[in-house]
Amino acid sequence: MKSLKSNFRIKLRHWEYWPWWIVYIPVYAYWLWCGLKARAIFYLSAANPGFEYGGIIGSSKKAILDKIPTELVPVAVIINPKDSVDIILDRMKEEQLLFPVVVKPDVGERGFKVELIHNQNDLEDYLSDNEDTLIMQEYLDMPLEAGIFYYRLPNEDKGSVSSVVLKGLLTITGDGKHSIRELMLKSERAKLQIARLAESSTLNLEQIPAKGEKMLLEPIGNHNRGTTFLDGNYLINQQLIDIIDGISKKIEGFFYGRYDLRCKDEEALYRGEFKVMELNGSVSEPAHIYSPGFSLIEGYRVLYHHWRILYKISRMNNKNGVPYMSFRTGLKALRKSRFTRKD
Repeated sequence: MKSLKSNFRIKLRHWEYWPWWIVYIPVYAYWLWCGLKARAIFYLSAANPGFEYGGIIGSSKKAILDKIPTELVPVAVIINPKDSVDIILDRMKEEQLLFPVVVKPDVGERGFKVELIHNQNDLEDYLSDNEDTLIMQEYLDMPLEAGIFYYRLPNEDKGSVSSVVLKGLLTITGDGKHSIRELMLKSERAKLQIARLAESSTLNLEQIPAKGEKMLLEPIGNHNRGTTFLDGNYLINQQLIDIIDGISKKIEGFFYGRYDLRCKDEEALYRGEFKVMELNGSVSEPAHIYSPGFSLIEGYRVLYHHWRILYKISRMNNKNGVPYMSFRTGLKALRKSRFTRKD
């Protein structure tokens, strides 16, 4: 009980830990206002006419990745939930996919059921608790993970990079005296993950790491799994804008969204030597706002700026002949989405 109260106080003090739907209450009001002006609540589907549902929700990750130049995406295959493990292993062999691999629902948001699968036993365990169509991806063991937000007005030739978030995966450094659990208790961010890792991880939290030993506790770069989101906007320059703009223009019907990618280092990023794990569409976030110490007021300023751009792009595309998604179709997309599930 004491631990639960302590965790609650940590989350209460730092808005980055608040439930996303609470943070977004004022944004929903703005969305509704824009929907009234556009006379279509799902007006934002017109922002990315090349994506199913505009990339709002309920869109296939694999279908979007297939629009990106092949050399920029990891090897990936779709897994039918009815496929046997043998069939999946054969697919992996055909595509030269080796363990470890990342497996996740092909339709899903906010890190839902994203797992790093190390071997056949892990794969069997994952499949036993899944009924969704999955995407299996090559695991990118690269040290720099970033989310790069891009947008371009339909009447302009040049786009913009408006946000860069750098992701610091959850790690601890051993001192030769304390266990993993004890070391996690010394960090507020790590402390919030103890119960989850104790229940689902193969980590032995009672293990005592050697002095100076750095241990990766969570390989998946999601905020709700302990990843630190850092403001990487200092990386935005004309070189980065040109690289991202050039790639984005090759993606038919794409004007607004965030690339989640990995690369070797900042120099590789500027050279365009990276792999895109996901490209998120119309409801993407400029995720640098979740950097520790970023004020809630400034966060809303950034969010409203992006939602104004989103509305402007959607309206311009609509005037160019792109229809808004109907209310009925929007509800269908919501039913496909992770947002409407209880699990």
